[in-house]
Amino acid sequence: MQDRTHTADAEPGDDATVAGWVHEIRDLGGIAFLILRDSSGKIQIKFEKDEMDEDLVETGLGVSRESVVKVSGAVEEEPRAPTGVEITPEEVEVVAPADPELPLDPSGKVDAELSTRLDNRTLDLRKEEVQAIFEIRAEIMRAVREQFREFDCTEINTPKIVATGTEGGTELFPITYFGEEAFMNQSPQLFKQLIAGSNVERVFEIGPIFRAEEHNTPRHLNEATSIDFEGAFCDQNDAMDVVEGVVTAAYEAVNENCSEELEALGLDEEFGLPDEAFPRLSYEEAIERINATGELDEQLVWGDDLPTEGEKALGDDVGGHYFITDWPSEIKPFYIKDHDDDDQLSTGFDLMHPRMELVSGGQREHRHEKLIEGFEQQGLDPDQFEYYTKMFKYGMPPHAGFGLGGERLVMTILGLDNIREAVLFPRDRQRLSP
Repeated sequence: MQDRTHTADAEPGDDATVAGWVHEIRDLGGIAFLILRDSSGKIQIKFEKDEMDEDLVETGLGVSRESVVKVSGAVEEEPRAPTGVEITPEEVEVVAPADPELPLDPSGKVDAELSTRLDNRTLDLRKEEVQAIFEIRAEIMRAVREQFREFDCTEINTPKIVATGTEGGTELFPITYFGEEAFMNQSPQLFKQLIAGSNVERVFEIGPIFRAEEHNTPRHLNEATSIDFEGAFCDQNDAMDVVEGVVTAAYEAVNENCSEELEALGLDEEFGLPDEAFPRLSYEEAIERINATGELDEQLVWGDDLPTEGEKALGDDVGGHYFITDWPSEIKPFYIKDHDDDDQLSTGFDLMHPRMELVSGGQREHRHEKLIEGFEQQGLDPDQFEYYTKMFKYGMPPHAGFGLGGERLVMTILGLDNIREAVLFPRDRQRLSP
């Protein structure tokens, strides 16, 4: 609508045409108010019944909540109105009526279950606090991209339909690709390594990944957004420096640019920035500190993966983001390089938030023979990955990288209870639609 004015821009003395959704109607007898909402805010439309055309009043006050309407009229100052101004309408058009029986209340006065909200995401997004999550998510992704560029990285896009899984196993979604079996990609891992082996030395990607995991928890998805980095002539310490810079930049951007959204979420008084460098704990130190908390029924020993309750105990102990480094080689994937002086110790690392793991990364194995050995040790057939392994014969530099869960980053920055709140249309074991 070319002549449309956003509600936030309507000034006293203007003749304005505003359009949006009917937020609520307040009928006080001789006078009534329609509160119209658009993306910039709300504005009050005043109906003085005895002094206005009957059809105009009937149109304006007979419409159901969440209908789309267009209103034209004079903007007047009114201190008692929610935004200090109101419109006396000269014309009201119902652009798109809404069913009076709504599946949820966009005003937020009546709570709805998460499943109901996700089934009706369009309505759910009309709530200020829900919209704030996705405005902040967009700002996080903008800041992440900008920080990667500061690190001299080139943005890439890798295939999401592949002939083989990145890590093998059963966490694959098979599809039929012109009569052949193919899979939705679990990770851009192998492709970003191949690009790091070219003359494009530092790359990043923000894109979807697909994992057929059986997990059905508040922090797992089957389609997620992965924020990936790979850098040639980098080791695991360089990669940790990059991810720390990226995560910190995301927090700083939200703090600086999303004050209204944080207020809508009730976080304006308690939003905290990382205030120091992220500690780097070895795996051995991590299990010692977890055991010392006394929170586990059984003591962890070398080679154990960290259980969720162990991660929580360590997170509470550390009190902020931290890295776990030097994991046992047997725990990490085949492409993670071992330490040169100890083949039982990998260069793999995880970045942890006190609530959960955010990042997995490490230096990659760039030596062809060692890479083939890694495939075989994990029960994978190197011949199925020949497109990948052969490039390691042609001068593959040392390189390192990581994958950062985009939704987990949003979830932890905002303290959301369920990762599905950070996704517009989540995909999990039960949800394939909408």
